[in-house]
Amino acid sequence: MKGAKEAAVSTRFGNPTSPLTIGKIGNVDVVVLSRHGKNHTISPSNVNYRGNMWALKEQGCTHIIATTACGSLREKIKPGHLIFCDQFIDRTRRSSTFYDIDKVCHIPMAEPFCPKLRGILAETAKKMNLKHHKKGTVVTIEGPRFSTKAESNLFRQWNCDVINMSTVPEVVLAREAGICYATIAMSTDYDCWHKTEKPVTIDMILKIMHQNAESVKKLLLAAIPKINYNDCRCKEDIKTSIIGGN
Repeated sequence: MKGAKEAAVSTRFGNPTSPLTIGKIGNVDVVVLSRHGKNHTISPSNVNYRGNMWALKEQGCTHIIATTACGSLREKIKPGHLIFCDQFIDRTRRSSTFYDIDKVCHIPMAEPFCPKLRGILAETAKKMNLKHHKKGTVVTIEGPRFSTKAESNLFRQWNCDVINMSTVPEVVLAREAGICYATIAMSTDYDCWHKTEKPVTIDMILKIMHQNAESVKKLLLAAIPKINYNDCRCKEDIKTSIIGGN
């Protein structure tokens, strides 16, 4: 990033989980936020998702590209592959709305991830010869524990493709904030359903993440300048949602 500087900010939903790093990639203004803290000390259940999303909104962000490690629930999605999810199933117990006090926001969620942003990521990954999948359903669990074998096999029966601990409520809050959201999910393991692979461990996850970190960085650097920042479909869903107050 050019001209990178760190900014500590606060929001009406509390402090985000890390200071913001603000700078430019090419001629694009970019804000980087560490979901789990600078040193990865915040567990998935304790992330201030509302504070994070609101901080990005207040900085004027129109698009969010989130990175996340995930377990694969499909043989074809091998460790190291990237997945650009198009659907989610929520198995968390977290607050997933900004409108929980004096207003109700019934937000459309049929297509939770921005298709145009997903398309840019998939097209760029293809040109870079990165192993990837254009779409997939992610199931987000509460964490921080991993799944039991029974749970892992149940999620496979639900036609889920990958599993993680962070996409929800980020994607929902981004929609409420009118920000286009897409995720680069990196498969690091086969969860615990696979009969011939070892069940997931944190060491397994970190090993694959370190191996693929440079590829993800290069994908971000190549994809970000291609985004049309005036073409933001997701903000229209706010205008068409049903909002009521006392």
